[in-house]
Amino acid sequence: MKRLVLVLWAVLGLAAFAAQPGKILIWADDTRAPVFREIGAQYTKITGIPVEVVEIPFGQIRDQFITAAPTGEGPDLIIGAHDWVGELAASGLLAEILLPNELKAQFDAVSLEAFTYGKLYGLPYAREGVGLLYNKKLVPVLPKTFEELVALARKLTDPTVPQYGFVVQNPDPYHSFPFISALGGYIFGYDKEGKLNPCDVGLDSPGAIAGAKVLDSLFEEGLIPAGLDWDTWTSLFTEGRIAMVITGPWFVGRAKAAGIDIGVAPIPPIQGKAPKPFVGVQGVMVSAFSPNLPLIYDFLFNYFATKATMLALYARDPRIPAFLPAYQEVAADPILRGFAESIAQGVPMPNIPQMSAVWGAWYDAMAMIGNQQMEPAEALKKAADSIRATLGCK
Repeated sequence: MKRLVLVLWAVLGLAAFAAQPGKILIWADDTRAPVFREIGAQYTKITGIPVEVVEIPFGQIRDQFITAAPTGEGPDLIIGAHDWVGELAASGLLAEILLPNELKAQFDAVSLEAFTYGKLYGLPYAREGVGLLYNKKLVPVLPKTFEELVALARKLTDPTVPQYGFVVQNPDPYHSFPFISALGGYIFGYDKEGKLNPCDVGLDSPGAIAGAKVLDSLFEEGLIPAGLDWDTWTSLFTEGRIAMVITGPWFVGRAKAAGIDIGVAPIPPIQGKAPKPFVGVQGVMVSAFSPNLPLIYDFLFNYFATKATMLALYARDPRIPAFLPAYQEVAADPILRGFAESIAQGVPMPNIPQMSAVWGAWYDAMAMIGNQQMEPAEALKKAADSIRATLGCK
């Protein structure tokens, strides 16, 4: 089907998939498209308004939308990730979603924040992020604080085996962010309008440095080896050589396949403060050029934002539902619940294009900290200064 869509796209051109008055057009990838076809059929049956769903590979939706929407040849609705919002909204491509208060209360607040760029520009359906995943055989009683976690890690760690009580994939900014955020660190601050301010870089803020020092102490003591990549730590964990790790739901299947009895919980508080992992959110966004805005809002509020639809999306791709009635339906799964509790105290990954200037400098800083080549304050200041220079900030 994916190949057929690409062929049709090349032969017919963008206009073949353009929004038309009185007909809802949705662009979705092959995972979500079947669900939107089902709810589209229900909508058509009840209202008489046709709904067409065009399959486009997820990685191509944003670029195709940017090209097509301003010319009037794009869709009414796209399915995508929250970190598209800043670029699309700043370019005037997205319509604001005025979510009724009674419906707003049914969505996870962090997920709504993820689709906010001064105003709400998307409705979320799924969220994900990291938590503390642990081997129950090695950790029968979960530490209540990070200080207790470190004490347990000391008892379990023996690099000569090798065996580790606690690990973090490093250098990896995404997985180390809970340390940066726990004591008040951040990536970008906010302006008076509630938008992220790319020139308010918080990687070298006092809180970020304090959190990085906590992580640095684990490297200094030898509790975490430097340069621990994905392949190495996942192999060690599945062999029963790692007790606790910061990771996400993408590792659950592999851990279970290895026969490890796992648990998931929020990362314990560091110095009494809760670590705030990055939260990634997926949802739907509305084209500012749609000729069908009243129909689209009816479709979203009365057919998309329902427990049945959200559970259908969950069945196709089991990520934590952002729609709380659907989440409550599946929350009996302790693994799912553990990740949900972890990211409930998290923050959305910044949704502005300037985030692309952050990753490389931040990665280099974490590598220098992990390899004991530079103190956290110096490494993070170097990274933050580099980001400011790249973004043209004074």
